[in-house]
Amino acid sequence: MQSYAESLRLQGKKISFVPTMGYFHEGHLALMREAKKMADCLVVSIFVNPTQFGPKEDLSKYPRDFERDSQMAQSVGVDVIFFPSNQEMYPENYQTYVNVEKVTQNLCGLSRPGHFRGVTTICTKLFNIVKPHVTVFGKKDFQQFIGIKRMITDLNLDIHIIGLPTVREADGLAMSSRNVYLKANERPSALQLVASLKLAQKLYDNGERKSAAIMDEVIKLIKSAPYTDIDYVKICDTNTIADIDIIAGEAVISLAVKVGSTRLIDNHVFGEKLNA
Repeated sequence: MQSYAESLRLQGKKISFVPTMGYFHEGHLALMREAKKMADCLVVSIFVNPTQFGPKEDLSKYPRDFERDSQMAQSVGVDVIFFPSNQEMYPENYQTYVNVEKVTQNLCGLSRPGHFRGVTTICTKLFNIVKPHVTVFGKKDFQQFIGIKRMITDLNLDIHIIGLPTVREADGLAMSSRNVYLKANERPSALQLVASLKLAQKLYDNGERKSAAIMDEVIKLIKSAPYTDIDYVKICDTNTIADIDIIAGEAVISLAVKVGSTRLIDNHVFGEKLNA
């Protein structure tokens, strides 16, 4: 992969890159289509990264289907799939990690210790292997997007990062590879996440700026549905991912909710159109 990327660069070709954990859905394909427009060669990686999963998380049951992914990637014109093994990415005696500090400490950083260290480490490694000029991420994982953006800036990586809005299913549920875990009777409860974001935006549109007041209503709505267990509901500054009491500038409301045994995340930046 490194040799091929270098040969493309020597020919003056531009490389775009979408890192993934596979089991593609329309959200992934949207990132790929956008990345395809930006470069001569589109590279997609598929790697279920063990260092971003906690000891009690779903690494072993994370959905995998390389043949299906390969066909879907081809359908949108992906040029190269980089599909490394665990041994290639984390050889014996591996001991080097990349840690982005403040922006990773809130939200999922609180409930999933070590998660973002795994994400930023694998992305750094993939960037060094694929050598892209541009990389495209989805903003469904808003904190991840901000963390990678921060890392690229802080480490002077010569990569342009682009974030795309959350892609949703027809009923409004944010697309995720984990949605396959939802049971039929849990689906209506999962839809309370996007409903609660719409409620938050409505309160904001009506002039509410106190985070606590908005979060209380959101929590109430989510809890009214069965099978829901809230990990967090928070309103944060979009750059620092620090909690804010009053919405003055750009702010994001982020949710993590277990519906049955499936952990779902979603978010919305106030003032932006909610595409659902």
